[in-house]
Amino acid sequence: MLSQFASNSTQQKNKRFLGEIGVFPEGTMPIGRLDEASEGLLLLTTNGKLSNFINSSGIEKEYYAQVDGIITNEAIKELQEGVDIGFDGKKYKTKTCKVTKLNNLPNFPERAKKIRDERHGPTSWVSITITEGKFRQVRKMTSAVGFPTLRLVRVRVGKIKIDSLKAGEFETVELSFLPFD
Repeated sequence: MLSQFASNSTQQKNKRFLGEIGVFPEGTMPIGRLDEASEGLLLLTTNGKLSNFINSSGIEKEYYAQVDGIITNEAIKELQEGVDIGFDGKKYKTKTCKVTKLNNLPNFPERAKKIRDERHGPTSWVSITITEGKFRQVRKMTSAVGFPTLRLVRVRVGKIKIDSLKAGEFETVELSFLPFD
């Protein structure tokens, strides 16, 4: 499902959009976006100040990434310290971030589109927590250290966690940490 409500583009006529899962108040917008191949928590709001605050104030966004191969401690350290990625046609060094290897596989439902199976080699899962959000940043980061992302799931924004929400489900949450009305 794409992080937009509808599209008039003929190239996207077979895509799914947020408008399919419910009727939202006028002016509702996603806070941040998930690219077409990514999954997970997406916050929606009618408050543009809130959207800007979450996107630009250094609030943590945590992702679980399934990467190609068994990630090394060296690669994790590189990710933690920041890596060079391409952004807007230039090199960009990512900010320091939290990265840990997940010892237990996350309990996510099977994807509708299968990525690949074990015949293609081992994979591993990492938790990556960033405070910025450049275009396809986590995917570019893991690729930069030699472990391309196969599956990417956003599990947390600030203190809000995906917990047991299933794909297409939503709930209303109160955000009490805001510095404005």
